[in-house]
Amino acid sequence: MNIKILVATHKPYWMPEDCIYLPVQTGAALSVDDLGFTRDDSGDNISNRNRNYCELTGLYWAWKNLDADYIGLSHYRRHFTLRKGTDKQALPVSGEELEPLLNKYDVILPRKRYYYIETSYTQYIHAHHKEDLDNTEAVLNDLYPEYLDAYREVMNRTSGHRFNMFIMKKDVFDDYCTWVFSILFELEKRLDISDYSLNDARVFGFVGERLLDVWIRKNQIVYKEIPYIFMEKQDWLRKGGAFLKRKINSNKES
Repeated sequence: MNIKILVATHKPYWMPEDCIYLPVQTGAALSVDDLGFTRDDSGDNISNRNRNYCELTGLYWAWKNLDADYIGLSHYRRHFTLRKGTDKQALPVSGEELEPLLNKYDVILPRKRYYYIETSYTQYIHAHHKEDLDNTEAVLNDLYPEYLDAYREVMNRTSGHRFNMFIMKKDVFDDYCTWVFSILFELEKRLDISDYSLNDARVFGFVGERLLDVWIRKNQIVYKEIPYIFMEKQDWLRKGGAFLKRKINSNKES
Protein backbone atom coordinates (compact mmCIF):
# COMPACT_ATOMS: atom_id res chain seq x y z
CA MET A 1 0.00 0.00 0.00
CA ASN A 2 1.67 3.20 -1.22
CA ILE A 3 0.63 5.98 1.16
CA LYS A 4 1.93 9.53 0.91
CA ILE A 5 0.97 12.18 3.47
CA LEU A 6 2.19 15.64 2.58
CA VAL A 7 3.54 17.64 5.49
CA ALA A 8 2.99 21.25 4.46
CA THR A 9 5.63 23.62 5.80
CA HIS A 10 7.12 27.02 5.05
CA LYS A 11 10.09 26.78 7.44
CA PRO A 12 12.60 24.24 8.81
CA TYR A 13 10.92 21.90 11.27
CA TRP A 14 11.09 18.39 12.67
CA MET A 15 9.52 15.84 10.30
CA PRO A 16 8.23 12.30 10.96
CA GLU A 17 10.66 9.64 9.81
CA ASP A 18 8.10 7.13 8.52
CA CYS A 19 8.36 6.79 4.73
CA ILE A 20 4.66 7.64 4.30
CA TYR A 21 5.46 11.29 5.06
CA LEU A 22 6.52 13.70 2.33
CA PRO A 23 7.59 17.12 3.62
CA VAL A 24 6.60 19.77 1.07
CA GLN A 25 7.75 23.37 1.05
CA THR A 26 4.53 25.23 0.27
CA GLY A 27 4.74 28.60 -1.41
CA ALA A 28 8.24 27.71 -2.58
CA ALA A 29 7.87 30.01 -5.61
CA LEU A 30 7.55 32.97 -3.23
CA SER A 31 10.49 32.08 -1.00
CA VAL A 32 14.17 32.86 -1.36
CA ASP A 33 14.97 29.92 0.93
CA ASP A 34 15.26 26.30 -0.14
CA LEU A 35 14.38 24.14 2.86
CA GLY A 36 15.67 20.95 1.27
CA PHE A 37 12.17 19.46 1.10
CA THR A 38 10.08 18.66 -1.95
CA ARG A 39 8.94 21.98 -3.42
CA ASP A 40 5.43 22.79 -4.58
CA ASP A 41 6.66 24.91 -7.52
CA SER A 42 7.60 22.06 -9.86
CA GLY A 43 5.45 20.65 -12.65
CA ASP A 44 1.86 21.84 -12.80
CA ASN A 45 1.51 24.07 -9.73
CA ILE A 46 -0.07 27.14 -8.09
CA SER A 47 2.81 27.76 -5.69
CA ASN A 48 2.82 31.52 -6.32
CA ARG A 49 -0.73 31.75 -4.94
CA ASN A 50 0.25 30.40 -1.53
CA ARG A 51 -0.55 33.64 0.34
CA ASN A 52 -4.18 33.11 -0.62
CA TYR A 53 -4.39 29.29 -0.76
CA CYS A 54 -2.13 28.31 2.18
CA GLU A 55 -1.46 24.55 2.30
CA LEU A 56 -3.75 24.02 -0.69
CA THR A 57 -0.86 24.93 -3.01
CA GLY A 58 0.81 21.75 -1.74
CA LEU A 59 -2.42 19.83 -2.23
CA TYR A 60 -2.71 21.05 -5.81
CA TRP A 61 0.90 20.04 -6.48
CA ALA A 62 0.21 16.53 -5.15
CA TRP A 63 -2.94 16.23 -7.25
CA LYS A 64 -1.08 17.09 -10.44
CA ASN A 65 2.32 15.53 -9.79
CA LEU A 66 2.21 12.78 -7.16
CA ASP A 67 1.39 9.11 -7.77
CA ALA A 68 0.31 7.02 -4.77
CA ASP A 69 -2.50 4.69 -3.72
CA TYR A 70 -3.50 7.07 -0.91
CA ILE A 71 -2.69 10.76 -0.60
CA GLY A 72 -3.11 12.87 2.51
CA LEU A 73 -2.33 16.28 3.91
CA SER A 74 -1.05 17.28 7.33
CA HIS A 75 0.93 20.24 8.68
CA TYR A 76 4.37 20.63 10.21
CA ARG A 77 2.72 21.42 13.56
CA ARG A 78 -0.35 19.22 13.21
CA HIS A 79 -0.49 15.47 12.54
CA PHE A 80 -2.87 12.54 12.66
CA THR A 81 -2.19 10.15 15.53
CA LEU A 82 -3.43 6.87 16.97
CA ARG A 83 -1.18 6.90 20.04
CA LYS A 84 -2.98 7.45 23.33
CA GLY A 85 -1.77 9.80 26.01
CA THR A 86 -0.94 13.49 26.19
CA ASP A 87 0.20 15.42 23.15
CA LYS A 88 3.79 15.13 24.36
CA GLN A 89 3.48 11.36 24.41
CA ALA A 90 1.61 11.10 21.13
CA LEU A 91 3.37 10.51 17.82
CA PRO A 92 2.25 10.95 14.21
CA VAL A 93 0.39 7.95 12.85
CA SER A 94 2.54 5.36 11.10
CA GLY A 95 1.94 3.54 7.84
CA GLU A 96 1.61 0.28 9.75
CA GLU A 97 -1.16 1.79 11.87
CA LEU A 98 -2.96 3.27 8.88
CA GLU A 99 -3.12 0.22 6.65
CA PRO A 100 -5.89 -1.63 8.58
CA LEU A 101 -8.01 1.54 8.50
CA LEU A 102 -7.42 2.18 4.81
CA ASN A 103 -8.48 -1.38 4.04
CA LYS A 104 -11.90 -0.43 5.47
CA TYR A 105 -12.27 3.26 4.63
CA ASP A 106 -11.49 5.36 1.56
CA VAL A 107 -11.21 8.55 3.62
CA ILE A 108 -9.62 9.39 6.98
CA LEU A 109 -10.49 12.73 8.63
CA PRO A 110 -9.40 14.50 11.83
CA ARG A 111 -11.84 14.65 14.70
CA LYS A 112 -14.36 17.47 14.34
CA ARG A 113 -13.91 20.86 15.90
CA TYR A 114 -16.98 21.96 17.90
CA TYR A 115 -18.15 25.56 18.24
CA TYR A 116 -21.30 24.94 20.32
CA ILE A 117 -22.51 28.58 20.36
CA GLU A 118 -21.73 29.21 16.68
CA THR A 119 -22.52 27.58 13.38
CA SER A 120 -19.80 27.04 10.80
CA TYR A 121 -21.25 29.99 8.90
CA THR A 122 -21.44 32.45 11.80
CA GLN A 123 -18.04 31.39 13.14
CA TYR A 124 -16.50 32.17 9.76
CA ILE A 125 -18.18 35.52 9.18
CA HIS A 126 -17.32 36.72 12.69
CA ALA A 127 -13.66 35.89 12.04
CA HIS A 128 -13.39 36.84 8.35
CA HIS A 129 -15.65 38.29 5.64
CA LYS A 130 -19.27 37.36 5.03
CA GLU A 131 -18.76 37.90 1.29
CA ASP A 132 -16.40 34.92 1.15
CA LEU A 133 -19.09 32.37 1.97
CA ASP A 134 -21.92 34.18 0.22
CA ASN A 135 -19.91 34.24 -3.00
CA THR A 136 -19.01 30.59 -2.49
CA GLU A 137 -22.70 29.73 -2.36
CA ALA A 138 -23.24 31.71 -5.57
CA VAL A 139 -20.43 29.79 -7.28
CA LEU A 140 -21.97 26.51 -6.19
CA ASN A 141 -25.32 27.64 -7.52
CA ASP A 142 -23.74 28.24 -10.93
CA LEU A 143 -21.35 25.28 -11.13
CA TYR A 144 -22.78 22.59 -8.84
CA PRO A 145 -26.37 23.45 -7.84
CA GLU A 146 -26.89 19.87 -6.69
CA TYR A 147 -24.51 20.69 -3.79
CA LEU A 148 -26.49 23.65 -2.44
CA ASP A 149 -28.53 21.68 0.07
CA ALA A 150 -25.40 20.04 1.46
CA TYR A 151 -23.65 23.42 1.61
CA ARG A 152 -26.46 25.01 3.59
CA GLU A 153 -26.68 22.04 5.94
CA VAL A 154 -22.93 22.09 6.61
CA MET A 155 -22.92 25.87 7.17
CA ASN A 156 -25.65 25.44 9.80
CA ARG A 157 -23.74 22.80 11.76
CA THR A 158 -21.97 23.70 14.99
CA SER A 159 -19.01 21.46 14.18
CA GLY A 160 -16.79 20.62 11.25
CA HIS A 161 -13.58 18.99 10.03
CA ARG A 162 -10.88 21.62 9.82
CA PHE A 163 -7.30 22.26 8.71
CA ASN A 164 -7.75 20.78 5.20
CA MET A 165 -6.43 17.55 6.72
CA PHE A 166 -7.39 14.17 5.31
CA ILE A 167 -6.11 10.94 3.79
CA MET A 168 -7.94 9.68 0.70
CA LYS A 169 -7.80 6.82 -1.75
CA LYS A 170 -6.34 8.18 -4.99
CA ASP A 171 -9.48 8.05 -7.16
CA VAL A 172 -11.51 9.71 -4.38
CA PHE A 173 -8.74 12.28 -3.94
CA ASP A 174 -8.79 13.08 -7.67
CA ASP A 175 -12.56 13.57 -7.62
CA TYR A 176 -12.37 15.86 -4.60
CA CYS A 177 -9.54 18.00 -5.99
CA THR A 178 -11.29 18.39 -9.35
CA TRP A 179 -14.38 19.64 -7.53
CA VAL A 180 -12.84 21.88 -4.88
CA PHE A 181 -10.29 23.64 -7.08
CA SER A 182 -12.87 24.37 -9.77
CA ILE A 183 -14.90 26.18 -7.10
CA LEU A 184 -11.97 28.03 -5.56
CA PHE A 185 -10.62 29.19 -8.91
CA GLU A 186 -14.03 30.58 -9.85
CA LEU A 187 -14.39 32.19 -6.42
CA GLU A 188 -11.00 33.83 -6.92
CA LYS A 189 -12.33 35.51 -10.08
CA ARG A 190 -15.38 36.92 -8.29
CA LEU A 191 -13.94 38.01 -4.95
CA ASP A 192 -12.15 41.33 -4.45
CA ILE A 193 -9.59 40.78 -1.68
CA SER A 194 -7.45 43.84 -2.40
CA ASP A 195 -8.30 45.39 0.99
CA TYR A 196 -8.08 42.15 3.01
CA SER A 197 -5.61 41.79 5.86
CA LEU A 198 -2.77 39.30 5.42
CA ASN A 199 -4.74 36.76 7.44
CA ASP A 200 -8.06 37.27 5.66
CA ALA A 201 -6.26 37.11 2.30
CA ARG A 202 -5.77 33.40 3.03
CA VAL A 203 -9.43 33.14 2.12
CA PHE A 204 -9.24 30.24 -0.36
CA GLY A 205 -7.51 28.03 2.19
CA PHE A 206 -10.17 28.92 4.76
CA VAL A 207 -13.05 28.31 2.36
CA GLY A 208 -11.49 25.03 1.27
CA GLU A 209 -11.72 23.85 4.89
CA ARG A 210 -15.48 24.35 4.83
CA LEU A 211 -15.98 22.81 1.41
CA LEU A 212 -14.49 19.47 2.44
CA ASP A 213 -17.50 18.65 4.62
CA VAL A 214 -19.87 19.75 1.85
CA TRP A 215 -18.30 17.28 -0.56
CA ILE A 216 -18.28 14.52 2.08
CA ARG A 217 -21.97 15.14 2.87
CA LYS A 218 -23.23 15.33 -0.69
CA ASN A 219 -21.37 12.21 -1.83
CA GLN A 220 -22.26 10.23 1.30
CA ILE A 221 -18.59 9.38 1.85
CA VAL A 222 -18.07 6.82 4.61
CA TYR A 223 -15.05 8.04 6.55
CA LYS A 224 -13.13 7.31 9.71
CA GLU A 225 -12.25 10.04 12.20
CA ILE A 226 -8.99 9.75 14.13
CA PRO A 227 -7.33 12.14 16.60
CA TYR A 228 -4.77 14.75 15.67
CA ILE A 229 -1.98 16.32 17.69
CA PHE A 230 -0.59 19.83 17.75
CA MET A 231 3.18 19.78 18.06
CA GLU A 232 3.43 23.06 20.00
CA LYS A 233 1.77 24.37 23.15
CA GLN A 234 -1.51 26.18 22.43
CA ASP A 235 -2.81 29.17 24.37
CA TRP A 236 -6.42 28.02 24.75
CA LEU A 237 -7.25 30.93 27.07
CA ARG A 238 -6.22 33.45 24.41
CA LYS A 239 -7.98 31.50 21.65
CA GLY A 240 -11.18 31.19 23.67
CA GLY A 241 -11.10 34.86 24.60
CA ALA A 242 -10.68 35.92 20.98
CA PHE A 243 -13.55 33.63 19.96
CA LEU A 244 -15.92 35.13 22.56
CA LYS A 245 -14.81 38.68 21.73
CA ARG A 246 -15.70 38.19 18.07
CA LYS A 247 -19.07 36.75 19.09
CA ILE A 248 -19.88 39.67 21.43
CA ASN A 249 -18.78 42.32 18.94
CA SER A 250 -20.83 40.75 16.16
CA ASN A 251 -23.94 40.76 18.37
CA LYS A 252 -23.43 44.46 19.11
CA GLU A 253 -23.18 45.24 15.40
CA SER A 254 -26.28 43.25 14.41
